[in-house]
Amino acid sequence: MEAILQETKKKMTGALEALKSDFHRVRTGRANPAMLEGVKVDYYGTPTALNQVGNISVPDPQLIVIAPWEKNLLKEIEKALLRADLGMTPQNDGNTIRLPFPPLTEDRRKDLVKQIKQLGEKAKLAIRNVRRDANDKLKQLEKEKEISEDDEKKGHTKVQQVTDDFIKQVDGLIKEKEQELMSI
Repeated sequence: MEAILQETKKKMTGALEALKSDFHRVRTGRANPAMLEGVKVDYYGTPTALNQVGNISVPDPQLIVIAPWEKNLLKEIEKALLRADLGMTPQNDGNTIRLPFPPLTEDRRKDLVKQIKQLGEKAKLAIRNVRRDANDKLKQLEKEKEISEDDEKKGHTKVQQVTDDFIKQVDGLIKEKEQELMSI
């Protein structure tokens, strides 16, 4: 039964980490290189992460600068950034690509808050699915007479406590990101 609990915590932690990663990609009003994590550049026919074909820097809070290691990749990086639909237009000066961050409008902030809440709900759903799987395993163990009915009930209670804790963490992350968006 303890193994089921450990596996449940591990999977729920994975859902929480995925949510944090998703939140990094959401554009706030500040330049954040983590937004570019999912961007893939066509590097001689191979989709390659942007940070593996150039240097990404943030010289000021409203700008990301990408300096490719090979000048012939400028056009490919520019295409990849446009495909990624980050809400910004890359500016190619022949040596580097600049991504200026225009200030967010009130409507855009509200849209981003909705997006944050949707990502949070997706994470909560993943956590609830992990809970369901753990409860099914406990039922199966009881059915096979490997644990008693009382142990099964205790297991369900522990799984629910872990689930509640992770849901609370998700709610906290949502609130934190929402405040970050609305205060810029």
